[in-house]
Amino acid sequence: MVFSSLLFLFVYLPITLAVYFIVPAKLRNVVLLVVNLIFYAWGEPIYVALMLFTTLVDYTHGMLIERYRANKRLARYFLTQAVVINLGLLFFFKYYDFIVTSAIAVFPAFPLQPTGLALPIGISFYTFQSMSYTIDVYRGDVASQRSFVRYGTFVTLFPQLIAGPIVRYKDIDDQLAERHENIPQFALGVRTFVCGLCKKVLLANSIGLLWDSVASQPAVQLSALGAWLGVLAFTFQIYFDFSGYSDMAIGLGRMLGFEFLPNFNYPYISRSVTEFWRRWHMSLGTWFRDYVYIPLGGSRKGRAKTYRNIFIVWLLTGIWHGASWNFVLWGLFYAAFLLLEKAFLLEKLEKMRILPHIYALLLIMGGWVIFAIEDVSRIGTYFASLFGSHGAANGAALYDLRSYLPLLVILALASTPLPKRVYDRLCAMRWGAYVTPVLCVLGLVASTAYLVNASYNPFLYFRF
Repeated sequence: MVFSSLLFLFVYLPITLAVYFIVPAKLRNVVLLVVNLIFYAWGEPIYVALMLFTTLVDYTHGMLIERYRANKRLARYFLTQAVVINLGLLFFFKYYDFIVTSAIAVFPAFPLQPTGLALPIGISFYTFQSMSYTIDVYRGDVASQRSFVRYGTFVTLFPQLIAGPIVRYKDIDDQLAERHENIPQFALGVRTFVCGLCKKVLLANSIGLLWDSVASQPAVQLSALGAWLGVLAFTFQIYFDFSGYSDMAIGLGRMLGFEFLPNFNYPYISRSVTEFWRRWHMSLGTWFRDYVYIPLGGSRKGRAKTYRNIFIVWLLTGIWHGASWNFVLWGLFYAAFLLLEKAFLLEKLEKMRILPHIYALLLIMGGWVIFAIEDVSRIGTYFASLFGSHGAANGAALYDLRSYLPLLVILALASTPLPKRVYDRLCAMRWGAYVTPVLCVLGLVASTAYLVNASYNPFLYFRF
């Protein structure tokens, strides 16, 4: 993983950008489609065909839906067919083995067996992207795309292909047809990319070591301090890992002339679970809102149906994240508190000052315990450790606290708007023109040095 990251950073990316800007503008989508497929084949050569099949299905069905738009029944048939194919492939590759294994655990004589197939990288992301296109064509929000190269470029776009953000076709329809690349946009893309790289490599990877250490300890050895340090470490790791990757994707998009919507907005400063999910993985939240929650009726058909719709959306959100019971529990966990906030709690929280932040952070961290521990039988044990079932502290936990406290302080500050405010103030000074290039060079050098010297470089959202 480390070698691949360095190869991408210093070989694949520079060559891609050079070729992209050398060729005429009318050929740049062709170049992108080719490099997108090479990029995906780098990690998943076998499943390139699967991604191309998904692309072809939605491309052809988009044209069929538009052609027969006057015939509502036929247009709906083609939309349904496209959605069923997309979800069918997602179900087979991501959930079939989970369901069969769960059935065998309950019924040992169950006739089916798991396939053992590897999960295609990024299938949840590109399936949702591709489905959004046919749905939007059916709704009349966009016209069908006649160019397979443009549509294929949209589905396979390498900056955000394997871990988001989820880019909807209607958000970049015009950009696929015509982009006006320029130096200021490219420079902003570089800044955003390097910022994301630093988040991922310097912050997420560094604190991820603490979570891995805590998670590997036997439950009987995990003190309350150790358990809290572990969940705090994972809380920061997943944020800086995923938001860092999103920033890299947005930055790369800008270098190529695309503008993707932001995916994170300082989620850990939230005052409620409701606010947290307006700030965390915003592309997924808006996808479920626009394509599931609102079509079900949203909050327009009475309180009971509103609660039902919230429950369905969050059950599906949990399932989307992974084929494991802990993700189902995680979705239901958030459904429960979102329902409570919708019913009465949010109104009370809005009248308070400090307590809502504490409430939100504790629930968010509790949710990450459920999310991070796939073995459901260990989740209860970990929560018990948080409340001191195996002692308040031990030598290992105190050592971890001393070792990681400076990093934890940096992570806490970095997850707030404070660094952005300091950066803006520095840029406004007389010598502010030098701030961005100096920080970019330092960030790139530091990240490269880390990657060269470290063997730990996981991407948490690749498995989704």
